[in-house]
Amino acid sequence: MNPTGNTILITGGGTGIGRGLAEAFHRDGNQVILAGRRQSVLEDTARANPGMRFLLVDVENLDDTQRFGAQVKTEFPTLNVLINNAGIMKSEDLKTGAQDLALAEQTVAINLLGTFRITAALMPRLLAQPKATIMTVSSGLAFMPIYPNPSYCATKAAIHSWSQSLRYQLRDTSVEVLEIAPPYVQTELTGRFQAEDPNAMPLADFISETMALLKNPPPSGEILVERVRSRRFAEQDGTYEQTYEQWNDYATKRIAERAAKGDRVHAKLS
Repeated sequence: MNPTGNTILITGGGTGIGRGLAEAFHRDGNQVILAGRRQSVLEDTARANPGMRFLLVDVENLDDTQRFGAQVKTEFPTLNVLINNAGIMKSEDLKTGAQDLALAEQTVAINLLGTFRITAALMPRLLAQPKATIMTVSSGLAFMPIYPNPSYCATKAAIHSWSQSLRYQLRDTSVEVLEIAPPYVQTELTGRFQAEDPNAMPLADFISETMALLKNPPPSGEILVERVRSRRFAEQDGTYEQTYEQWNDYATKRIAERAAKGDRVHAKLS
């Protein structure tokens, strides 16, 4: 994709990685449209970055995503970049049976079906452009899960697989497909703890390295900062079993530390 002069729509663009990418693209001279369902968050981000626009959409709702697609076609006919970033991450206890089933279903609806729905709604607009890009945001957890967040990890693994199929299907069109797989980054995805965790990659560092990689994407289409590569290629390198056990032991330690402080939310570790 060209580094500037694009019309870029980012779902979940009001906070965290989404906001970081939005502001970086905005500084580079792109028209950026934020999309999400929390108007106050979107307004705050747009207000802090004059020239940004925002639209409301509920990616859990099929009818609303279809309405949204029509709105984008009318208001932003030059749209040529879609970044599917919206997502949630909740902890689940699978031993409780159906108790956490609603959380699992919501995670699938937002992280996975939301990506499918928004992409489908905007695909005709993107295919109509001389050059366009679809980006998905998966996770290092797509390649090495942690046990407290089974549905999140599963949706990100599915996003990776789906991105590969989408890339192949669009190989003879004007639309390229890129996948951003973040490591553990200092955002509030799982709560304030994550944003302050010194073990997480600083958001500014992640955005800077990602933007540099986007200027010359690899043939695989996978945008991998250095910090996530060990997990992405652990199976290939023959280190998967050992690293998986170490990482999930570490997750257990972190959960215990947070429980001792009265924090019931599990940290995102990737």
